[in-house]
Amino acid sequence: MKLARYGDRWGSKIPCILDANGTPRDASSIVQDFGPRTMSPELLETLKATDPMSLPIADVADKRLAPPVAQPFNIWCVGLNYSDHAAEAGMDIPAEPILFNKSTATYCGANDNILYSPKMTKLDWEVELGIVIGKPALNITKDEAMDHIAGFTLVNDLSERAWQLERSGQWVKGKSFPNFCPTGPALVTPDEIADVQALGMWLDVNGERKQTGNTGTMIFDVATIVSYMSEFTRLEPGDLICTGTPPGVGAGMTPQQWLNIGDTVTLGIDGLGTQTQTVVAL
Repeated sequence: MKLARYGDRWGSKIPCILDANGTPRDASSIVQDFGPRTMSPELLETLKATDPMSLPIADVADKRLAPPVAQPFNIWCVGLNYSDHAAEAGMDIPAEPILFNKSTATYCGANDNILYSPKMTKLDWEVELGIVIGKPALNITKDEAMDHIAGFTLVNDLSERAWQLERSGQWVKGKSFPNFCPTGPALVTPDEIADVQALGMWLDVNGERKQTGNTGTMIFDVATIVSYMSEFTRLEPGDLICTGTPPGVGAGMTPQQWLNIGDTVTLGIDGLGTQTQTVVAL
């Protein structure tokens, strides 16, 4: 099952199930919205049991593609989680997942603009697999982890590297500018994906391939990440976990490359769809 939402950033959204042809079907007769306050195994089972063709075609003409789940309570990230990316960065494989946060104010639609501040100098891209939590998780085992996942989505974990790495403090300030977390186009439930640890992923800038990778090179897999995080915090329904990026980021290139106003970024992951963003002046 694939879920999507449409509507202006600050207005109400139309929750949709995508039918076999990718046509959005209006699911608002079942639930007002997909989000932290409504996400549950029971809702997902109800949606899965619904024939999308029994629902009306959603009136989404000229409507913005919103993130597939309403703004989460938390956005979590795992750093340096691909072996080939660690090699690119010249860094050792971490013994445990490196965890950090992005502000929830970064959360935006898959095709929303990337905002460029005049104070930025090293704006970078990162194609990532996103995990969306479906029910609370605290002190769960790796074997239990998949039961707590609502689905997967595509994320561009944008980063201002000068703020992240050259200013004092934690990584969070290089990760938390508005629109630094384009998410979607859809939430894809686990039953739609044969093997989440075998998904091809890519990212282009202005039509030039920059990143090519596969979730098979993740150091810590999806189940490990969810179980590990639940040791330290309670993961809540709707929470988004960005699981790291493969090689090809601008910071890893020689010479380094950065995004500028007018650049177009396009990215995708097998089975999860694609995104396209344009960098615009703030």
